[in-house]
Amino acid sequence: MGRGSNGPAALTPKRPVAELHQHLTEVTGGDIDEALLGRALTHRSYAYEAGGLPHNERLEFLGDSVLGLVVTDTLYETHPDLTEGQLAKLRAAVVNMRALAAVGRTLGLGDYLLLGRGEEATGGRDKDSILADTVEAVIGATYSSAGLLAADALVHHLLDPLMAKSATLGAGLDWKTSLQEICALHSAGPVEYVIEEDGPEHSKTFSARVLVDGVEHGAGVGRTKKDAEQKAAAQAWQALQERHGDGLSTAPLPDIS
Repeated sequence: MGRGSNGPAALTPKRPVAELHQHLTEVTGGDIDEALLGRALTHRSYAYEAGGLPHNERLEFLGDSVLGLVVTDTLYETHPDLTEGQLAKLRAAVVNMRALAAVGRTLGLGDYLLLGRGEEATGGRDKDSILADTVEAVIGATYSSAGLLAADALVHHLLDPLMAKSATLGAGLDWKTSLQEICALHSAGPVEYVIEEDGPEHSKTFSARVLVDGVEHGAGVGRTKKDAEQKAAAQAWQALQERHGDGLSTAPLPDIS
């Protein structure tokens, strides 16, 4: 990927792509195309500054579908007694931006990214959205160059621990949905979220308060609006569950930061 030393796209990754390529080859046993893997690590901001190089969004689109297939098939076979709705909750707990970003961090993907100067300056190497998209793009590159068996092996390597953990979370799979369900069960009234944000555009912090029938029942702070709402909903669900004694799962609240 030609980069002039004085050009707008002179930034380089912190670690060579060859290191990641070797790791993925060992994990999958597949013949992964290193150039295609490099494209999976190329963010559109870099491609734009470099004059229109190919970037990772098409591979992200492909990888999203492969990821969904492998995870759905695994959950379907592993949990034969769960309903469609329960399976959907399990899948959503695994295939979401926050979870995929965490997976990306375990791979150290941020160090391999090709980013434009703007994204580099605003912490793009650790942004949930960029890391999650890159995980999908890497899966797409693996599938495209080495086939479904290799992609399947990669998805299981990355997500099996999360799929196993998600099966134990109960209401914590989706606190907002669980809060709606417990409120409906007890005719507790409508649920409303009040959001406030603080900080510069590239590093905002979101605060959420959840009101049930106009009364605050929980609050949360997160790096995204969704994170803050989930934390607030978790507090509210726990408060209502303790009040009504439903006999529902009372497992400790998981860390959803």
